Amino acid sequence: MPSFDTVCEPNMVEVKNAVENASKEIATRFDFKGTSAALELKDKEITLFGDADFQLSQVEDVLLAKLTKRSVDVRFLDKGDVQKIGGDKVKQVFKVRNGIETEQSKKIQRLIKDSKLKVQAAIQGDAVRVSGAKRDDLQAAMALIRKEITDVPLSFDNFRD
Repeated sequence: MPSFDTVCEPNMVEVKNAVENASKEIATRFDFKGTSAALELKDKEITLFGDADFQLSQVEDVLLAKLTKRSVDVRFLDKGDVQKIGGDKVKQVFKVRNGIETEQSKKIQRLIKDSKLKVQAAIQGDAVRVSGAKRDDLQAAMALIRKEITDVPLSFDNFRD
């Protein structure tokens, strides 16, 4: 029986490269000289450091530009709150989203069930497996998911015939 998996997985190699490129640009830019502006990536979390909220927003702009240039969808990032750390320094944490959340996977499952396509959706951990009798039905399900779910960057893996 043909099937595919709907997943939400960023290319972590490209994310790491984008963070490194942004760090290099911040280190060489004139307006960041002598400040605490920096970036660091640890365990799917990008931490931005700066002297003030304005500088933090500039570091964020550099990071988003580098991510976009490396064709990483910025919807993978969950923006955290700005936190004060010692003195007038601030930091902000961006979590890199990996896997579909339970609520989102239930929404995808409900969408497929309500569509009257001859396919079934099953939640399997961080992915949603869609299976059906015909390849055309699966492709219609992919098109439906792409059209309806726009707030999460979904991809389709493990297509079996």
